[in-house]
Amino acid sequence: MGKVLIIGAGGVSQVTTWKCAMLPEVFEEICLASRTKSKCDKIAAMLPRPIRTAQLDADNVEETVALIRDFQPDLVVNLALPYQDLSIMDACLATGVDYLDTANYEPPDTAKFEYSWQWAYHDRFKDKGIMALLGSGFDPGVTSVMTMHALKHHFDEIHTLDIIDCNAGSHGMPFATNFNPEINIREVTAKGRYYENGQWIETEPLSVKRPFEMPEGLGTLNIYLMYHEELESLAKFVPGLKRARFWMSFSDNYLKHLEVLQNVGMTGIEPVEFQGQQIIPLQFLKALLPDPASLGPLTKGYTCIGVMVDGIKDGKRRKYYIYNICDHQACYAEVKSQAISYTTGVPAMIGAKLMLTGAWRGEGVFNMEQFDPDPFMADLNRFGLPWKEVFDRSLED
Repeated sequence: MGKVLIIGAGGVSQVTTWKCAMLPEVFEEICLASRTKSKCDKIAAMLPRPIRTAQLDADNVEETVALIRDFQPDLVVNLALPYQDLSIMDACLATGVDYLDTANYEPPDTAKFEYSWQWAYHDRFKDKGIMALLGSGFDPGVTSVMTMHALKHHFDEIHTLDIIDCNAGSHGMPFATNFNPEINIREVTAKGRYYENGQWIETEPLSVKRPFEMPEGLGTLNIYLMYHEELESLAKFVPGLKRARFWMSFSDNYLKHLEVLQNVGMTGIEPVEFQGQQIIPLQFLKALLPDPASLGPLTKGYTCIGVMVDGIKDGKRRKYYIYNICDHQACYAEVKSQAISYTTGVPAMIGAKLMLTGAWRGEGVFNMEQFDPDPFMADLNRFGLPWKEVFDRSLED
């Protein structure tokens, strides 16, 4: 069916590459590339069939162009850092190859992310006759598709939505992040932001919280209001939306450690001089913290990520919750990775599959909300992320 170049060799990439390798009828050839080739080789050694590996500095457009021309993929899957989105998109433009990522662009020197930089590529991709699919992870990604599934099948109008991301798992470490520490901490320490009545409202970091009772007896966690990129695309692509918020759970232990690290300046992104060298504190902290890929065998428990929707169907108010529960240990048994990487890596494979098979096609730059949700939702059930729906029947009386 096609050839895929996967860039990045972290925990998410391990899952995506493994899942692609299990579908040779779609992913006929795979090349896995990263700045550190040994990481690619380690992943390759786990897989059920041989793949090619390569060393690549994805910040270097010419180097990426050279690898694309050598391997000649049909699709580039960007699972590197968000800082590298634009350089990889530039390489895809230069070579006329489709592009997919899981997180929107973030400039290294500013703790900020938004779609404007990547949306600006739309006309150039369209003129080149190629496609870019943005945010094919879980959140963003699955949460956006879940919202469009709800709109297509269960609502005439969506008025409010709340994306709720809970990790009820435990790895037993004093302090660790479940995905790239640098990106995780930049995201968590940023100001909260949500969409309401056509405006964006800011809150102080983690200043708004509430308890959330997870389904299926998983317990109650505190969830905190944050900003996440899919709010921007949902506000753009869901007609009549009045409010959209994103919530994530954090343990008291995680927040205590984070507060101390902030207080001593270890989460800073401005360079400081140390023994005659310029270092960025957060990047130094990243080097000290456990590699998220190492947490797989240690992590037990579940993730629970979903979307709560409130709106109108046939003139009546309707409330609805759609979610996925993922078992950390089951993920490790399948692909030697914990559920945080799994819930992002599987949707990346599904998005790539839909592009290569032609189920999702277009010329230009697209978000997940712009395509038919049905084939993606069917593949979630097929490839390890089954979802469930709950309706608030009290409103139907």
